[in-house]
Amino acid sequence: MDWEQVRIFLEVARAGQISKAAKHLQLNHTTVARQLTALEKNLNVRLLERHTSGSNLTAAGEALALAAKRAESEFLKVGASIEGANEAITGTVRVGAPDGLGNYFLAERLGALAARHPGLVIQLVPLPRTFSVSRREADIAISLDRPKQGRLILSKLMDYTLSIYAAESYLSREGSIQSQADLASRLFVTHVEDFAYSRALDYASVLRRLMSRRYECGSVVAQIEAVRSGHGIGILHDYAARRYPELQRLLPELRIVRSYWLTAHPDMQDTRRVMEVRRFITASVKASRSIFESN
Repeated sequence: MDWEQVRIFLEVARAGQISKAAKHLQLNHTTVARQLTALEKNLNVRLLERHTSGSNLTAAGEALALAAKRAESEFLKVGASIEGANEAITGTVRVGAPDGLGNYFLAERLGALAARHPGLVIQLVPLPRTFSVSRREADIAISLDRPKQGRLILSKLMDYTLSIYAAESYLSREGSIQSQADLASRLFVTHVEDFAYSRALDYASVLRRLMSRRYECGSVVAQIEAVRSGHGIGILHDYAARRYPELQRLLPELRIVRSYWLTAHPDMQDTRRVMEVRRFITASVKASRSIFESN
């Protein structure tokens, strides 16, 4: 049995679609489909039921996927032990993070870690979505909700706060905000509800009942830039907003508290490069804890 074909099959099993697996493997769709067909021919059994909307595992496919996951786990453990004997930290570590934390905290700090280790490649993916370490979408994932399923190494990274902000230029033009009643006719800069990927993003409801006019942006970065430009009022991460002196915090009684959770796959916990990046993130947060809470 060709392990490369099995590895490709396992990625398709995880992704549920050949096209998604091909993208993750950095292969074209035709190559992935051809390798799957070759594997099924070699084993003389159908592993996948292919549909236009995706692929479902057959009973034989389920059995092979389970065995392939066990084999992959052993490979990773052996690789970790070999890597541990090498003083240099090398290889690639992908960190999936919410775009607020990724862009306004991790980007500059993980860059310093990458500069310190020439053989280490850190892939920071700061996007408004969740990442699954179980499906190998990331080696380390930071989430807004505490994961409840899967084999995970889990720890609470920290609590953080969000507050209501407007730019000084906006307040000078449109008038100050002294109470919640003053929000009634203002433009609310917020996220796109259809793109809300976590229950922790429900903080927008605090203002939605008070403000009927909305400008919806698909990322934290876009929301901050819209508020900074003086277009409206938004609920922003305090650790990001305090970077910009032109932003004024309003109505402190409406402060919102949320949490970040750090996860990694147990098969990778002893891999030195992953361990080093996890330790670095945790230490960086601990050293900067004060910036994550509003005064």
